[in-house]
Amino acid sequence: MSAAQIELCGIERVFHLGDSEVHALRNLDLTISAGEYVAVMGPSGSGKSTLLNLLGLLDRPNVGTYRLEGRDVTTLLPDEQARVRSERIGFVFQSFHLVPRLSAAENIALPMMLAGIAPAQRAARVAQALKDYGLVNRADHRPDELSGGQRQRVAIARATIMQPAVILADEPTGNLDRSTGEEVVRLLEELNSRGVTLIVVTHDGNMGARARRQLLMEDGGLKSDSAQAPCAAPT
Repeated sequence: MSAAQIELCGIERVFHLGDSEVHALRNLDLTISAGEYVAVMGPSGSGKSTLLNLLGLLDRPNVGTYRLEGRDVTTLLPDEQARVRSERIGFVFQSFHLVPRLSAAENIALPMMLAGIAPAQRAARVAQALKDYGLVNRADHRPDELSGGQRQRVAIARATIMQPAVILADEPTGNLDRSTGEEVVRLLEELNSRGVTLIVVTHDGNMGARARRQLLMEDGGLKSDSAQAPCAAPT
């Protein structure tokens, strides 16, 4: 297995809008080692969201290679990509993306249900997650009965219930007040301290500065990288 958790080499992502081409990512080379804490920053339209979608296997590059834990995931079939996404990648979004009709406990359990994990194991892991995230007394509440901070804690619990290797967070504090946002950042940073690779897209300079590595994107490319790491040569 490669030492690098994530390796992108020669990544191009082009969208066709009518007769025009939009180069969302341009010849992108990027290596992120296991356990790193990385902030991805840059203006709107710089390619941040496209990069996050590609890292999360929600999108495929037109050209280039993406290796996750030493495995080329660009060549996988859609169902194989879905399995990797389910087991190795956790997502935390600005707008939470909780299922409105499900309780907090049911939202947390959802990835395990989709993965076919046995009910007894699901129940035990959900109970532990509710305890870990201070949500025991909110287990039966639906999202519209929770505060913004509680909803984001449910979202983080759901993102981590499958014990992923990578957490991708897209503006995770964008809809939260400052004190609640700081609590959410501390939760994510605690996960990173346990060895989970944490990649955060943010417009917030203060949050970006907390990461140990900052990537600044512009026009689909890396304008700067505070820890420049070259691609490894093919083997």
